[in-house]
Amino acid sequence: MILCFDIGGSRIKAANFTDGSLVPLGDTPTPTGDFTAFTAAIARFAEGLRPKAVAISIAGVVDPDTQRLRVANIPCADGRRLGPELQDALRVPVLILNDADCFAMAEATQGAGQGHRTVFGIILGTGVGGGLVIDGRPVSGPGGFAGEWGHGPVARTQVEGVTLPEFPCGCGLTGCLDAVCSARGIEKLHFALHGATATSESLLHGWQSGDPQAAQTVDVWRAILAPPLAMILNTVGASIVPVGGGLSNVPALIAHLDAAVRNMILRGTDRPLVVPALCRIEPGLIGAAAAAEVAFA
Repeated sequence: MILCFDIGGSRIKAANFTDGSLVPLGDTPTPTGDFTAFTAAIARFAEGLRPKAVAISIAGVVDPDTQRLRVANIPCADGRRLGPELQDALRVPVLILNDADCFAMAEATQGAGQGHRTVFGIILGTGVGGGLVIDGRPVSGPGGFAGEWGHGPVARTQVEGVTLPEFPCGCGLTGCLDAVCSARGIEKLHFALHGATATSESLLHGWQSGDPQAAQTVDVWRAILAPPLAMILNTVGASIVPVGGGLSNVPALIAHLDAAVRNMILRGTDRPLVVPALCRIEPGLIGAAAAAEVAFA
């Protein structure tokens, strides 16, 4: 049995994972400013249990060399060697992974990536992120940043005869996909193109209903996003790209992106490549547990 957690800035969710089945244990508020309370909140779920390991999905990055965690929305854990500290407190092996890596692991083991050697799971929602799984193992890379394709100054500013501004990103760079192709990004893109304010939900509804302004925004969004994604797939050789996040709730949008990406990759395929994620319920918990099963086999 693996005790797994999905830890965000507001809630800690816990579950037991045994023989591929997830048994929820409930949740509790995240003590973001008090590390002792944070550790105690996790330890309470372990009381009376004898797990093989503890696996944690968190919206942060663990440096594989130093084991130090970088997590913006839980200040008390930022900069700490969270895995070793929890391991000392709980007296069981502890594995901590970025939440996008856990998403990719969930898809590789129980979702759209089953049967594929190389899975690149991407998030198109509040941000643009991703995780890479090869031969059933998450790839974190130096610094723990592998798969984070949303950051880097690659977004085009000349698209289909339109000149776009260089959108600043929260990471400090300018021109990141995270800034222009996330849910908030497509809203900023629509305003830059048409001077109109719209939520991503209403914009995509308008696109599916035939609104010409929304259609232009979506086409420009796709023209910015598809080439970098195709280049990554040529580089890592992923044969499936499950998509999570809020924008993945519009299957037509993902199919629209898929059509463009498949026309740009070197290895042509007639079957869908960029597809909506299938593991929709607690992918963080499932992915963390799946990674721990591999790590502590």
